[in-house]
Amino acid sequence: MEARLDIFANPVAGKFLKYINSAGKAVTDSTLPAAIQELVKIRASQINGCAFCLDMHTKDAAHAGETSLRLNLVAAWREAKVFTEAERAALELAEQGTRIADASGGVTDAAWANAAKHYDEEQLAALVTLIALINTYNRLNVITEQPAGDYQPGMFG
Repeated sequence: MEARLDIFANPVAGKFLKYINSAGKAVTDSTLPAAIQELVKIRASQINGCAFCLDMHTKDAAHAGETSLRLNLVAAWREAKVFTEAERAALELAEQGTRIADASGGVTDAAWANAAKHYDEEQLAALVTLIALINTYNRLNVITEQPAGDYQPGMFG
């Protein structure tokens, strides 16, 4: 499979990637646990059908010690017993924040309140911006049909 556009060589796309990667550093430098960050990126990428991001974030999560059992169950997190209440709250917020265009009414007060029970204000800000950021990456990759499968952990940073 060939990408429709080489976003890594294109000057406009390259500049855009530089800026959003820089913005993403605010999230990675936050106190939001790295494991939560990867789970959220994986779940949003599953919903959006972004193979490029799924390849990257499942490999990064596994490289950081995430188990294959948990990675295999992210899509069915509601029925899986392997996620903590805090992880479930983050995954719910990620799903609702990702599906805002599906006429679902956005993020419910209940989902927000549940997340707020598990995360402080800095972590909530990181979670919200992470959800927005991964959805941006997903759209960029899906629109341009970026191929997946070749990513190696640490390849981009």
